[in-house]
Amino acid sequence: MNSQQLKVIISGGGTGGHIFPAIAIANTLKKSVDDCAILFVGALGKMEMEKVPAAGYEIKGLWISGLQRKLTLKNLSFPFKVLASLWKAKKIIKEFNPGIVVGVGGFASGPTLRAATALRIPTLIQEQNSYPGITNKILSKKVKKICVAYDGMEKFFPKDKIVKTGNPIRSEMVEIDGLRDEAIRFFNLKSNKKTLLIVGGSLGALSVNKSIHKHLKFLTENDLQIIWQTGNYYYETAKGEDCGNVRVIKFINKMNMAYAAADIIVSRAGAIAISEICAVQKPAVFVPLPSAAEDHQTKNAQALVDKEAALLVKDSEVLEKLGETVIQLLQDDKRQNLFTENLGKLAIRDAAERIVNEILKLNKQK
Repeated sequence: MNSQQLKVIISGGGTGGHIFPAIAIANTLKKSVDDCAILFVGALGKMEMEKVPAAGYEIKGLWISGLQRKLTLKNLSFPFKVLASLWKAKKIIKEFNPGIVVGVGGFASGPTLRAATALRIPTLIQEQNSYPGITNKILSKKVKKICVAYDGMEKFFPKDKIVKTGNPIRSEMVEIDGLRDEAIRFFNLKSNKKTLLIVGGSLGALSVNKSIHKHLKFLTENDLQIIWQTGNYYYETAKGEDCGNVRVIKFINKMNMAYAAADIIVSRAGAIAISEICAVQKPAVFVPLPSAAEDHQTKNAQALVDKEAALLVKDSEVLEKLGETVIQLLQDDKRQNLFTENLGKLAIRDAAERIVNEILKLNKQK
């Protein structure tokens, strides 16, 4: 083995919000370091076991899941899963012999980083949200560095370990300069109308979809055209509405086109969605997913509302309020301009580079 080779394990996943930043970090490492070997460690049966190999990286899986919030049979197997995962994570780490281990949140990152710290390997965690999950809170005591995307994180983590890097986003998603005309043609829309983009996260969002369906006539009567990503579950219900000023799409593959076409966005408040919306600087109405762990989506969205960069509609009020909130924002150019300006101030477009910089610094300190 070349003594100069940098070997890095990246662990975590469960949702696109953890997996895509992990892949962005890996891609940036590959670009920044000539001789770099990267191994991913994920949770068996989760999304990362498919998405990571598709991005060109090797992944090993741990038998791990979350602790259920209520008493269930699944919880009985939890201690065994933790012990099995710690044993397997230690084995993977010893075999691969990494210089650094990075955790991006999600079930697998707990045992992997626990094992790495026990083996005295430098560790770094990347916390995407404004309110951290329990795994990262526990890990923060032992890791060397914590990369965050929001201010005020010293409430949760040791202050001397925190570096504000932002969330890594896929650059191809947010490069939209000069794309509007092409994007309007791509979706077969009209260039003289304002466009509303609805995105509900990778699985769609039932409450948002129902609300849009209810307010569809009202929205289009207000001279608005709509790009509506329904997700898998709602597509069959909504596809009959695809005509005239409405495009119903199960899943948008070219997200840069959707962002380029949009004047206003309705979105869940996952950390990566927020980071992308900051980067494209499009006024947004966030509808946080209420079942997200520790209600972190509400806290993510509130962080933007507090800086006058977005609006928030509670999931419980979305059926009544969403249509009216969108139209009010659409008719208020001054507020749209303010949001656009403030989103630009919050955007961090080189987050992956900043995180890689911290990884390389840790590697030098060994």
